[in-house]
Amino acid sequence: MNPQQSLSGRILGPQGWVRGHLELQAHGRIAALHEDASAPGDRLILPGFVDLHVHGGLGVDIMEGGESARTVARAHARHGTTSLLATTMTAPQGDIEHALQGIGAVMAEPRADEARILGVHLEGPYLSSRRLGAQPDIVSRATLDAVQAFSALAAIKVLTLAPEIPGHLALIPELSALGIRVQIGHSAGSYEDGVAALKAGVAGFTHLFNGMPGLNHYEPGMVGAALAHAEYAELIPDLQHVHPGAMRAALRAIPKLYCVTDATAATGMPDGEYSLGSQRVLKCLGCVRLATGSLAGSALTMDQALRNLVEVGLSVEDASARLSRNPADYLGLAERGRLQAGAWADVVVFNPELQLQQVWVQGQPVSLD
Repeated sequence: MNPQQSLSGRILGPQGWVRGHLELQAHGRIAALHEDASAPGDRLILPGFVDLHVHGGLGVDIMEGGESARTVARAHARHGTTSLLATTMTAPQGDIEHALQGIGAVMAEPRADEARILGVHLEGPYLSSRRLGAQPDIVSRATLDAVQAFSALAAIKVLTLAPEIPGHLALIPELSALGIRVQIGHSAGSYEDGVAALKAGVAGFTHLFNGMPGLNHYEPGMVGAALAHAEYAELIPDLQHVHPGAMRAALRAIPKLYCVTDATAATGMPDGEYSLGSQRVLKCLGCVRLATGSLAGSALTMDQALRNLVEVGLSVEDASARLSRNPADYLGLAERGRLQAGAWADVVVFNPELQLQQVWVQGQPVSLD
C-alpha cells in the first residue's frame, strides 16, 4: 500500500460518530482521525471485529491442525473479523496438542489477508459431563501443569471450565495469575458455585445461557450468577442460540457483555455435513446441529452478528462495542477494538444497509472475494 491511506465517511471514534477522515499508516497503525463535515455520510467506518470464540470456517475445523487455523483466519477476515481466538474442542491430549501446534505456527507467521490470531480459547476438556452440549464425552480435570504444557504450544488467552468439578475452584487463581481469562462454561454448577468462582478470579462466562441450566427463580444457577454479578460474558447472537428477549436481559444486566460467533467449519459453506472436532454436524437453513438435533456451534459471521444486534434493538454504536471494544478490553488489548491514533488499523466499512464493503487488518486491505 501507499505510505498512508485515508478512509472517509462517518467514523465511529472513541467519543462517538465523527464525519471525517481516518488516516492509516503503512506500518499498520492509525495515524489520525480528522473531522471534516464534507466527508461522505453514506459510509460507516467501524473498528474491526474481535471474535473470542471461533472453531472453524470455510469447511475447515481448527482441530485439524496444520494450516487449518490460517484458512479459518482468512475466512473470517472476509466478514470483518480482524482478530480472533482459535478455539479448541474437548479431545484426547494428543489431538489438542496437534491443533495447538498448528495454531502456534500460524500465529508466528501471519499474512496480510488474515485476521490476526491473538491466541487460543481452550474450550474443553475441563467441562462437566452433564452439560456437554456438542462437546464429546471425554472430559478431564484441569491441572496447572497440563494447562502450562498446552500454552507452551500456543498461548492460551481464555480457558473454559466447569468450576464445580473437584479441584477446579482452587486452580482458578493460579490460572488467572498466568494471564489466562478463566470462564465458566459447560457447567451444571449452582448459583453458589458461580459466585464462588467469580470470587476466585473467574473473568467471564462462555456462550451465556448455552451449556448451563436455564434460569429458575428458586435455583438461579450459572445464568443467575452471571446476570447478578458478571462484568463480562460472551453471547452468541445468531438468533438461534438465545431468544432476543433473553439477549436483551443479558445486555441490560452485564455491563461489558460481548458477542462471539462460536463459528464452525460450516460457516461460509452451503448446507451439508461438516466436522466439529471429532464429531459430524449438519448445517441446514443456516443452523448447525448434531445428529441428535442439539445445536453444535454456529454458522454465524461477525458482520451478520452486527445486523442481528441492530435487529434486536441495539444502536450501531452499542452493537459495535459488543463486537469490538468490549472483547478487546476483556483481553486487555487497548490497541484493538477502537479507532484512535496509535491503535492498530483494524477497520471495517459498511454501507447504510449494514452490508460490508471493506476490511483492513493492521493497515492492509482484505479481499472480500
